[in-house]
Formats: sequence, C-alpha cells, structure tokens
Amino acid sequence: MTESTGSTPQEQQVRGESMPDWEKRFRAPRVSLPDWAQDAPQRALFVSNATGTYELYAWDRTTGEQRQVTDRPNGTTDGVLSPDGEWIWWFDDTDGDEFGIWRRQRFTGGGADGPDEPAADGLEPSYPAGLAIARDGGTAVVGRSTDEDGSTVHVVRAGREPVEIYRHRESAGVGDLSHDGSLIAVEHTEHGDAMHSALRVLRLDGSTVAELDDTKGGSVELGLEVLGFAPVDGDTRLLIGHQRRGRWEPMVWDVASGEETDLALELPGDVGAEWYPDGSALLIVHSFEARSDLFRYDLASRGLVRVPTPAGTVSGATARPDGSVEYLWSSAAEPSVVRSTSGGVVLDPPGMKSPGSVPVEDVWVEGPGGPVHALVQRPAGASGPLPTVFDIHGGPTWHDSDSFAAGPAAWLDHGYAVVRVNYRGSTGYGREWTDALKHRVGLIELEDIAAVREWAVSSGLADPDRLILTGGSWGGYLTLLGLGTQPDAWTIGIAAVPVADYVTAYHDEMEALKAMDRTLLGGTPEEVPERFEASSPLTYVDAVKAPVYISAGVNDPRCPIRQVENYVERLAARDAVHEVYRYDAGHGSLVVDERIKQVRLELEFAERHLGK
Repeated sequence: MTESTGSTPQEQQVRGESMPDWEKRFRAPRVSLPDWAQDAPQRALFVSNATGTYELYAWDRTTGEQRQVTDRPNGTTDGVLSPDGEWIWWFDDTDGDEFGIWRRQRFTGGGADGPDEPAADGLEPSYPAGLAIARDGGTAVVGRSTDEDGSTVHVVRAGREPVEIYRHRESAGVGDLSHDGSLIAVEHTEHGDAMHSALRVLRLDGSTVAELDDTKGGSVELGLEVLGFAPVDGDTRLLIGHQRRGRWEPMVWDVASGEETDLALELPGDVGAEWYPDGSALLIVHSFEARSDLFRYDLASRGLVRVPTPAGTVSGATARPDGSVEYLWSSAAEPSVVRSTSGGVVLDPPGMKSPGSVPVEDVWVEGPGGPVHALVQRPAGASGPLPTVFDIHGGPTWHDSDSFAAGPAAWLDHGYAVVRVNYRGSTGYGREWTDALKHRVGLIELEDIAAVREWAVSSGLADPDRLILTGGSWGGYLTLLGLGTQPDAWTIGIAAVPVADYVTAYHDEMEALKAMDRTLLGGTPEEVPERFEASSPLTYVDAVKAPVYISAGVNDPRCPIRQVENYVERLAARDAVHEVYRYDAGHGSLVVDERIKQVRLELEFAERHLGK
C-alpha cells in the first residue's frame, strides 16, 4: 500500500512534519480487521484509506502480497470474501447513495473481460440487506430492500436466474448460511417492531425449518440476532444473540431439534460471540461501560477464560485456525492497531503514523431516567472553565467508547474540552436503556445531554458562554433539535448529515429507516402527526438563537438533502446566522481530503463565532 500523493518518501516526510497533528490523524493509513476465507485462511480482505480513499484490499498472507481491489471516487467499504477464497464480492452504489448491485472479482484480480463482473445477474439495483456465500463459491444468498418491494431474499447460482425465497413489506435481511450451504438464517421484523428482530431458518427452496420469536407473549418485546452457524458440515447449531435477561447475550440454538443452550455468562453489559473455527468454543466479546474485552468459552466444559487485551475498546475480533485471536484495538489516547494473541501487530500499513491523543475520563451524572455515563477529555495541562464541545454520537442505537477518534482529537488540539454522552437509546447499558426512546424521540436524549451539560458547567470544566453542540447523523439531528428546544444552553451548533425536518425525512429516506421511525414514533407522520411534530427540529427552528453550521451529502439516503434544505430555508427566512456545506457523497464521506475539509470548516466556524 502507498500513499496517494505520488511523492517520494523524503517529500512525504517533509509534508508530514509541516502538517498539524489533527490532520495527520486523518491522513495516517489505517486498516480494518482482516476478514479471512474459511477454507483458505491465508487469503484475507480488509479496508484501508492508504490511497486517500477507503477501499477494499486483498491480502495473501502466505506471500505477503497486498492488492487494491476497488478504486472508486467516493470509496468502497462493503465487501465479502467467499469461503473458498476465490471471489471478492463488493457492493457498487452511486456516489454513496447505498443503492446498487453486487459485483465480484477473483481474489487474484484476473478476468478476461476485466476484473469485475455482476455477481447476481437478474437482480435489479436495491439497498443491500445481507449477503451469505456458500463454500462452493457459486451459490449465494442475497438480501435486498426497495421502497416498492420491501424486503426480499434470493438464492443466486452461477449461470441461473435468481430465485426469490422470501418477501415481506417489513424489514428483513440475510443472517448466515450453514456450513454445508443447505440452511439460511433470516432476521425479520414482520411483527412491525424494527428494533427487535425475530428469526426464521429456511431451506434453499424457501421452506421453513425453524422459527424463533421473542417479540410475542411477554410484557415487552425482545430482540434476536444471528451470530452465525457452526463451522462444521452437517451441524445445525446456530449461534444467536438474545435479550431475555435485559441485555444482549449469546445462545446456541439447534435449528433441527429446537434445543436451546443458554450460556448464562456472568458478565455485566452486552455480550457478543463468534465461533472458533472447529466449532468447539466461542470467542466472547464483552462490552461494558464504554470498554470491551475478550474471552474464550469452551462449549464442552463451559469454562470461560479471559483472552488478554489492553484496556480500551476491541472493535472487532476473530479466532484463527491455529487458536490465536486477532483483534482491532484502540483507546482514546492510542490509535487503532490490529493485534494478535500470538504476539505482535498483524497488519501495519506503511507511511505516516497517527499521533496519539489524551485519555478519556469517566463521569456519571444523575439524569431523569437514571445515571448517565459521559466520556470526558480535556487538553493536556488545561484547567477550566474551558470552551467545550458536546460531541453527540449517532445511531441512536450505538455508544461512544474509550476508542480512538480523530474528530474529538482535533477539537482537543485546538484547546477545547470534549464531552460525549451515552444518552438513553445508547447500547451497552441494557435493553431498557436502549429501548427508552419510544414516542418522545429526541427529547429523551436531550434530557440526558442537558443533565451532563449542567454537570460540566457546575464542575468548572465548561465555560457556559462557550458551549458547542455537535454531532453527525442522529447526533446531527439531536444538535438541531437541541438548538431549538434548549436555545439558551448552547453557544453554537454544528450538525453533520442531520435529520432536520422529520416528516420530509421520513417520506424521502430508505425503506429500512422508515420502518425504524414507525417503531420509534409509533406510526407514520399521518398516523401520529403530533409525535413527529414534537420530535422534529423544524418545529423549533424559529427559536434557534445560536449560529448554525450544517453539512450534508447530496446523495444521502438516510438523512436526505430535501429535508435539510427545508430547515435551511426557514433559517434564511428570518436571517438567522447559519452556514451550509453540501458535498457530492452520501451519509458522510470515505474520502480523506473531503473529511479533512469538513473538519477544517467546522473548526473555522467555531473560531469565528466562539473565539477563545
């Protein structure tokens, strides 16, 4: 891998020495956790920004050769390596709109008519809804989603027409294909709650083998998720995640016999898992209070043994055939790296190295719905009160963690304290915390953010006259909603790819997000207009006092551009102080130069309107 500048190593070094640290963190080459082929473990696929755009790379671990697979102006991150290691499937959309088709190329890059070919002839463009490839490399199960058809699942075989085996108006997607390629696990929300999936296992002809649905028969609906079939021929065990004890935990479900093996792990927080390659054990990923660690669980002895990792966040892990574990790790202070329990760094891209940042501090604040966990960083050696950035995460079913992030580090470099809030709706604090959003969407999260804001000011950390509310996606939505419902609390607002006009966003967004909004708000805008109105930033736009900066992708299918324009027009109509930056991409950008430009514009906007 090489950097995209085309310059010599000496020129790159001089350029790097003159570059501010915040920019180096974005430009420094980084890699994802490599995904390896089940039957050819020496072949791997990973994502890197080494050329200045995030693209897919093939890696032959035997020879050490690395080859760039995709090369598109707006980048590519959605790719799957076939179990035999012969094919790389990648999703081809248009300028980040997430609507397109699957293509494939051979791992070696060969092909008489060029490297890429359509991978699923006969399927029209759609939003992706899961993909599973059989070990023979010639059969795949493709999930699709469109506004017209809802969710469909198709069996695709080389040289044949695709066969549709599943269709429903509500959200659904492909979970996994059994090791022998005979069974398909599908996650679906036919019951209408897009936050809690049920499971169905099908044969390749579409007939049903088994069903598991935790959304029925209880006082609350519980979700299930597919974690993967056992990697053994003829084995009908399916590893799934469940919420029966108020948090995510793994369970083994034999889809042939119906037997459920509850692991009952005594670990706080959410617990995920994947199979070891021989099917005898599970690699446990445990997330608790914004940090994570790993364990090996032996299915025969039911023994749980910690896999040593440094304190911080493991954002991906996989068990290799030799029993070692490779994992992608970082902390707020240290950049991400792919490590192995066998020792050393697995994959270290050449070129500029990312500077570190400052550690994160944990703060717990009593909020209206219970204790709220916030992560706080302050510039090294600084004392308050400081200009402070409340950087609000997206999702909403996500959480901020003790992991490395170039965006917050840029604010720290410029003298700001950074506060990140895991508000109600965030994952990692139990099902009730995550599910608390329904019906008062946005307003609930902002109550928690307000409680942490009060702590930040009263503790002496934050200067109340220099407070920035910012975030991307759902965080951008909460930023605009907060500026309108808490107009005296914030000095400026910076919203990236936000929901700004909830009703228009609902009508323009991709179908899967429509389903999520119906779940969160209890219906469509026509069915529950008062809830959409109460939760829409557009409702409160005339109350906004702070200068507002908005950035938006013109091809965004999640927070579409028309609803952003509606909000901006209302700001302009009353000469409110605002700036808008539109760029040619979707829900964010995979181009490093573009991301740096956006951060620079945000920093400059803050400097103009806040000062320090």
